[in-house]
Amino acid sequence: MSTDHGEHHRTGRIGWLRAAVLGANDGIVSTASLIVGVAAANAARDSVLIAGVAGLVAGAMSMAAGEYVSVSSQADTERAELAREQHELTIHRDFEMEELTSIYVQRGVDPTLAKQVAQQLMAHNALEAHARDEIGISDVLSARPVQAALASAASFAVGAVLPLLIVLVVPETAIALVVTAASLIFLALLGILSARVGGAPVLKSTLRVTFWGALAMGITAVVGSLFGTTV
Repeated sequence: MSTDHGEHHRTGRIGWLRAAVLGANDGIVSTASLIVGVAAANAARDSVLIAGVAGLVAGAMSMAAGEYVSVSSQADTERAELAREQHELTIHRDFEMEELTSIYVQRGVDPTLAKQVAQQLMAHNALEAHARDEIGISDVLSARPVQAALASAASFAVGAVLPLLIVLVVPETAIALVVTAASLIFLALLGILSARVGGAPVLKSTLRVTFWGALAMGITAVVGSLFGTTV
């Protein structure tokens, strides 16, 4: 009889989901804010488009580079910790056995059973057992720099394209207003989507991304208006 009970966890999505949501959110907010700021300064449609496209390219590359460097630093730290743990297992194996046993006891396992579990797990793969239960490093949650960089760049570009498409189809005099309204809708949809994929509360996620996006675009519009009145 099959033991598969159909339970699926979302922790495997944490790495790429965080990068993708951050990228898409930043793509919408930064590009829309740039467009709104330039449009509020009474710039022509062509100037607004050029600014938006430049923001898309620069932002996608910046997101990719930033994610890669950041997550690579995390990966370097994980490798250093694993190397140190492997060294400890080589020279102080008995102590490491007691340490693992103590971890299981603290989690509520009977001391005798905890020692048996520690012995069996260390016999199977000592480094994996200590990485997971002592350090908190696992295959599912380990740092993946390339995956994070690609997810951030691609999602930023997708998010940035949305307000740019609005610029192409609305009257020049309505660009700032329509891009702001449409971008808030895009952000709300992003909040709903990320909450659904990650299993988080939908309303809280939606309000969070929408509020900060509205604040960013509002401040940029004010700055653009100030420059537009002085030119």
